[in-house]
Amino acid sequence: MKDIAAAFVFFTRLPLWRLKAFNVSMEHYKQVINYWPVVGWLTAIVMVSVLWLSAQVLPFSIAVLLAIISRLLITGTLHEDGLADFFDGFGGGATRERILAIMKDSHIGTYGVLSLVVYFMMLYTLLNSMDLQLACIAILTGDPLCKLIASQITLLLPYARTEETSKAKVVYNKMSVKPFIISLFFGLFPLLFLMGMMQYIAVIFPILIFFILVFLIKRKIGGYAGDCCGALFLVCELSFYLGTLSVYNIFRL
Repeated sequence: MKDIAAAFVFFTRLPLWRLKAFNVSMEHYKQVINYWPVVGWLTAIVMVSVLWLSAQVLPFSIAVLLAIISRLLITGTLHEDGLADFFDGFGGGATRERILAIMKDSHIGTYGVLSLVVYFMMLYTLLNSMDLQLACIAILTGDPLCKLIASQITLLLPYARTEETSKAKVVYNKMSVKPFIISLFFGLFPLLFLMGMMQYIAVIFPILIFFILVFLIKRKIGGYAGDCCGALFLVCELSFYLGTLSVYNIFRL
């Protein structure tokens, strides 16, 4: 439970640290990525709640915008910061050392800005192109699922930095059997419970994107960094929404 508590503190900006149950040692923060899908339930439920309630009194396009903002407020744009740093590093760095240095730099560059613009345009457009029910289902399934998929990078690649040179001063532990089972449950349960059989095809999209990006990361820097995890999640989530909308439109015809 302390590992899960650490995950909620690490991946959100909620003042949970004020509660005694969430005051855990740094050792537990090495497990946070293994319980990422658990946090995905919180962010997905909040996002869907804002979307559904807003859509009752506001145009759907505004409701989608408010839902996106709600997750940004909860996470403190942690993943979006990783996405921008990832594209700055891999777009502007020619060597492993240069890529890692750029990703650690707090300043944002052209590649980072463009990645955020394209990301938010696609996220908004994809969700706004769905009806309310499909959008709610896509968010509830896509958020924890894609965090589950992104978290598997620790099993495929080593950490590219040392604990002392990492931005968070934490090196994630590789997923063992127990956290894998818990992560698998939280990542897959919404998908199995909410999605139709035909829409399972959409899962192929984030899995394919994951392996493409992992190949690129391995080739460029030989391991992953924290920014890679955030970028993996957001890009996989976008691809899942794209796949969900595509499958829905194809089988609706």
